[in-house]
Amino acid sequence: MSARGYTIDPETLLRAYRLGFFPMAETRESTKLHFLDPEQRGVLPLDGFHLTRRLARTARRTALRVTADADFPRLIALCAQPRPERPETWINREIERLFCTLAAMGHAHSIEVWEGDRLVGGLYGLAIGGAFFGESMVSLVRDASKLALVHLVARLRLGGFLLLDTQFLTSHLSSFGALEIARADYRAQLVVAVERAACWLAAPSAPELEAEMIMLRRLSQQREPEMERI
Repeated sequence: MSARGYTIDPETLLRAYRLGFFPMAETRESTKLHFLDPEQRGVLPLDGFHLTRRLARTARRTALRVTADADFPRLIALCAQPRPERPETWINREIERLFCTLAAMGHAHSIEVWEGDRLVGGLYGLAIGGAFFGESMVSLVRDASKLALVHLVARLRLGGFLLLDTQFLTSHLSSFGALEIARADYRAQLVVAVERAACWLAAPSAPELEAEMIMLRRLSQQREPEMERI
């Protein structure tokens, strides 16, 4: 239910994202949603993603297993759980319901990170054309959410996406190359991106993923100061 008291269906939510709006709830127990359209929008340029040497090495050698769209309901439920550093969440049950429906329709997607059979991290978001709207990420063990983000960016690049919307800018995201742009600039990018014929790749081949991660690391090296290459 929105702040004005009417029920939101998945198609209405898709239209809102196309126009630049996204929903949040005040608390987990809130029964209302509020649509936001911030003056400054967080984006992570897909050609400006910063993959550090350590994280690139971790992605190649980790014992953690990464999947996509393997268990969307479980992943969003994990994102909605309270944690010591964040006792409250904006993911209420209405958002959870809507996104699980959108996942079943093929619009929402998740990246899951597993330690054996235990889900230890990941992220989820919404894909419309060549735009991916990142919603939330979670990490229960070291590097779980970082690995999920690397796998997301690799898949988006392979699939021909143009825009990765992070909604807000955090210090964590800025370390990967995310930045803030003005609402007007975001809208201009959004209009082009949602009309792009991109393809979500839940299961690209291992060689494709490896090659894309190598490319991400090479691009990162080109942007790093000379001292950081040593």
